[in-house]
Amino acid sequence: MASFAPTRRRLIGSGLAALATLALAPRRALAAIERIGFDDLYGKISVLGLSFSDKAKALTGRSVEMQGFMAPPLKAEAKFFVLTEIPMSLCPFCSSDADWPANIVVVYLKEAQTFEQANKVIDVSGRFEIGSWTDPETGFVSLVRIVDARFRTV
Repeated sequence: MASFAPTRRRLIGSGLAALATLALAPRRALAAIERIGFDDLYGKISVLGLSFSDKAKALTGRSVEMQGFMAPPLKAEAKFFVLTEIPMSLCPFCSSDADWPANIVVVYLKEAQTFEQANKVIDVSGRFEIGSWTDPETGFVSLVRIVDARFRTV
């Protein structure tokens, strides 16, 4: 019997480790943040307008991370800004979603943060949303948003 004890301990130990791994796996999957880029937003851009890509549709409502540049905000105390693919010196807000550029995303912050200079690369993380939406406070119209967001300089 004594010769089986180390083997039995190894089996029990490895079995417990496997169970712990399985128990933690769903939590890891829920906490995963998907990366999305500006090239991933639209499947088709034509004279008829923009159509969202399959990836953008699949990520709707999920946690994402996106990298870009902060466009100059309209005012210092705003809790939102525009994320752009390239640095901009002017704010790219549009009058309607029909004029919406394909390389910007509106970011609504979870809490106010100090804005960065427009030439610094930032990472933004938050919940991804697509579809035409008008902000009730500002009247700005957007097609793509990251909400409950945070950002950091890269």
